[in-house]
Amino acid sequence: MEPAVSDIERLIAINEIREVMARYARHADQKDFEALARLFTSDGSFTTNQVDGAVWMQMKGRDAIARTIAQSVGTAQVIHHLFSYQTEILSPTSARSVVSMADMFIRPEGEALPSDAGLAFRTMEGYGHYHCDFVKVGEAWYIKTLVQTRLKMDFAK
Repeated sequence: MEPAVSDIERLIAINEIREVMARYARHADQKDFEALARLFTSDGSFTTNQVDGAVWMQMKGRDAIARTIAQSVGTAQVIHHLFSYQTEILSPTSARSVVSMADMFIRPEGEALPSDAGLAFRTMEGYGHYHCDFVKVGEAWYIKTLVQTRLKMDFAK
């Protein structure tokens, strides 16, 4: 059994986890997908869902996460906003969070739309939550699993 976490340790862990998610949003917006993938454990997973709950994309491992996101974003501008964090520290080395999110995906004007029907849009505005499991390895927190659920997605061509 892992030792209990003090109030100070809990607050520090919550802040460190918020920093991980802030880096996630910044790396995504700056299209630094290799740095984004390094926020995950080596065997970490990232699943994105559609509004109806169907899996849109599923990635496992840092290489697959970086490659899949880079391919799906391409030349588009992405914008992420994170807010309303709910984080539970389960032990000194494990935690879970639900983070409210909004994102935008904007393809350049004049660029041909992808042939894949699920990606054939010019802009997308999405709203939902990230459901995250974190593990602490050494002195750093990493994302073990990240599941993006959607409440609403608006598309324009």
